Amino acid sequence: MKTLRHPLRAAAPGTEQHLVSLHFGTPGAGPKAFVQASLHADEVPGMLVAHHLRQSLAALEAQGRLRGEIVLVPAANPLGMQQWLLRGYQGRFELASGENFNRHYADLTEVVWAEVAGELGEDAAANVAAVRAALRRAVAALPAPTALEDLRRTLFGLAVDADIVLDLHCDGEALLHFYTTPGCWPQAQLLARCIGAEAALLAERSGGDPFDEACSMVWPQLAARQVAQGGEQAVLPQACLAVTIELRGEADVTHALAQRDAAGIVHFLGLRGLIDPPEGGAWPAPAEACCEATPLAGSMPLYAPHGGVLTFLRDPGAQVSAGETLAELIDPLTGAVTPVNSPVDGLFFARENRRFAVAGNA
Repeated sequence: MKTLRHPLRAAAPGTEQHLVSLHFGTPGAGPKAFVQASLHADEVPGMLVAHHLRQSLAALEAQGRLRGEIVLVPAANPLGMQQWLLRGYQGRFELASGENFNRHYADLTEVVWAEVAGELGEDAAANVAAVRAALRRAVAALPAPTALEDLRRTLFGLAVDADIVLDLHCDGEALLHFYTTPGCWPQAQLLARCIGAEAALLAERSGGDPFDEACSMVWPQLAARQVAQGGEQAVLPQACLAVTIELRGEADVTHALAQRDAAGIVHFLGLRGLIDPPEGGAWPAPAEACCEATPLAGSMPLYAPHGGVLTFLRDPGAQVSAGETLAELIDPLTGAVTPVNSPVDGLFFARENRRFAVAGNA
């Protein structure tokens, strides 16, 4: 394992921050995977999964079983980790700008297309190599006038040429689920089976340019330009599988769960050719059952019509019906009880972990 410390732009004289990345295997010896934890710095489960991944990958590397490069960023947001305010982390938004740490990643399609349009031909592997080289140069050229922009550029540079990008997050209270694009879903089904995902939400563009889509969406967009240029069919595959994995809820920080999740990721990476199976054996087939992929646009948030005490009547994992009461909102001054009902039939997969709501909370 090689540990790299990436200095970030100092916000003020006398201050210093670094992003740490752990590098396993040999670059160029096979596929590349990138795994990062806790880009939202207050979402802790990913850090514990990364801890167990680190141990597993170090052991596999010592056994000579790695056949590619695996980059692990165990704590992807040193800026958010220092935002300890009023006894709590403010790890989702940068306090200086109000920007979400997992938004505003650059869409490099136009820059890369301008460089590679005349190079792409009938050789898919050569096309992928050309695009990845252009992506690396494009990320390196991104401006980074602030510490936040420097963090984004550094993370993007570590991941932009990877075959697999896994961004580990969590919800308030939730089932294990993930977000990806329709173009990535054919590859992501194997991941869902390996980690036991209970829901997969798909969107072409979810909005705001999150990290995973910045890594994956450039490929279908470049392929569309290749077709528009005159090709009957693009010779450019979906060369990056990028997924945001929601590791249940904020309080689901246990060794048992983290070890299970780390083992599922290792299993997936093995089946994708980055890790050799045990000597004389083979990677076992993952579970045959796979969660159904559904459109992200079909997920229905519930809104608080007024402030009050929030008490849930159903838990994540419940199959619910339209009109069914999922929670009650209680005004502690008047005693009024307002039911919060499901607008549709479906799977209740995530909920808030706070138990007091203000009007308009989702």
